[in-house]
Amino acid sequence: MTRYIVRRILFFIPVLFVITLITFITIRTIPGGPFDFIGDKSLPPTVVANLEAKYHLDDPLWKQFVDYLWGVIRLDFGPSYRQRGRSVNDIIGGALGTSAQLGAVALFISILVGLPTGILAALKQNSIVDYMSTFIAVVGRSIPNIVLGPLLMWIFALQMGWFPTSGWGRPIQVVLPAVTLSTTFSAYIARLTRASLLQVVGEDYIRTARAKGLAERVVIVGHALKNSLIPVVTIMGPIFAAVLTGTFVVEQIFAIQGMGKHFVTSVGNRDYPVVMATTLVYAAAIAVANLMVDVTYAFLDPRIRYE
Repeated sequence: MTRYIVRRILFFIPVLFVITLITFITIRTIPGGPFDFIGDKSLPPTVVANLEAKYHLDDPLWKQFVDYLWGVIRLDFGPSYRQRGRSVNDIIGGALGTSAQLGAVALFISILVGLPTGILAALKQNSIVDYMSTFIAVVGRSIPNIVLGPLLMWIFALQMGWFPTSGWGRPIQVVLPAVTLSTTFSAYIARLTRASLLQVVGEDYIRTARAKGLAERVVIVGHALKNSLIPVVTIMGPIFAAVLTGTFVVEQIFAIQGMGKHFVTSVGNRDYPVVMATTLVYAAAIAVANLMVDVTYAFLDPRIRYE
């Protein structure tokens, strides 16, 4: 297992290199530059030329890329082009914790709600509990965050006054954005858990366990549930990626100063270093999440070995 983890971590290097290269090329092929406009005013060509020289944007592209890679190796993402006096490290450092907290809470809610709902629906197949769980899951999958967020804000913040409409820092401010972000994934996990568990409980080894006289709780928890979680764990990597990228919309809706806000504004402002840094951070987080999914397989199924 240790050798496998080390190999996967080393494999991250070429993956992140390719992502860096593609992002570097893409943002520079988009029309416009970081200093074409400041606010609503265009800058004189001489001022633009001086700013480009200051940030070495007049160097050949290959040299800019090599210099940027050297900075990344030293964990120095350089200065922001549009937020004067601030480095990208300061911007990312201040926003990453907020986005990570929101994503972690949303993922926790997704698992906490989705797994029990799917298990209960499978054990009560074709009952009112199953029908209600399936209906709620379908509704949850159908409503996008951009609709659900304002709807929850209108009901629970503006009409009932239970929660604040925006901001971050207090536990009560986490509830609405986390629920908004987690609803779709809770429904997805519930549906997949139900389908996977229904398939497993029909296997021969489950009938054998019941024939031995084992308690139903032992059969479900000790035999059926563990194997049925493998497909659920498989989608945790993509769900983690979706939770991270989903924070872009949710942070805008609830005015949260996280990574999503900086990513969106940096794209519009052509703030190349911030775009590059946020992309790399998200790519690294997704790679680590997929590694954790692979490692979890070995604990769920003893037949899986990586050595």
